[in-house]
Amino acid sequence: MAAEYRLHCFAQSGNAYKVALMLELCGADWEPVFVDFFKGAARSDAYKALNEMAEVPTLEHGDLRLSQSGVILDYLAEVFGRFGPRNAEERREILRWTLWDNHKLTANLATGRFMMNFLPEEKRNADVTGFLMGRAKAAMAVLDARLDGRDWIVGDAMTIADLSCIGYLYFTDEVGIDMAAYPNIARWRDAIAALPGWKHPYDLMPGHPLGTGA
Repeated sequence: MAAEYRLHCFAQSGNAYKVALMLELCGADWEPVFVDFFKGAARSDAYKALNEMAEVPTLEHGDLRLSQSGVILDYLAEVFGRFGPRNAEERREILRWTLWDNHKLTANLATGRFMMNFLPEEKRNADVTGFLMGRAKAAMAVLDARLDGRDWIVGDAMTIADLSCIGYLYFTDEVGIDMAAYPNIARWRDAIAALPGWKHPYDLMPGHPLGTGA
């Protein structure tokens, strides 16, 4: 019998991890569907029929198909009644931090990591990577300051803002980021990892190490 939720994903995707972790923490009946991203599967006609943006993740729930991690997280928070806003102010703050993450933190950290780890060596550009990682570290400094004296990004409980921002922060060893420079992020990251049901992205989704599938 098919699972209630099907998440098209691959292990190296922090954006897919945001959703996979949400599903796992909520105890959802879900299954990962491996997208062989590094062999071009996300650009295939079959996948683009599912997601016109040709990106990962894509969530299927019955007849509903959703893309973009922030939208999916918002939907799941409503469905499960967990990790969502408790009032209008929190709703705006969650949206603010999710948009900030997508534009400032995830965009730069994910792209820099991709160039450093997954591009063929002859295509890597140290100047571009340095620029991206500089912006990623600047974003991490903003997040570290936000978490000074706070357990969670918004309010006094974990929300989908935390799930959005955490997406790529279990990969920092792959890009040489010293977490000692971001003690509040390190503490917050450890708190999320201590939650019942937490798994590292490489353990939660198929495709690690590269060349393996579901």
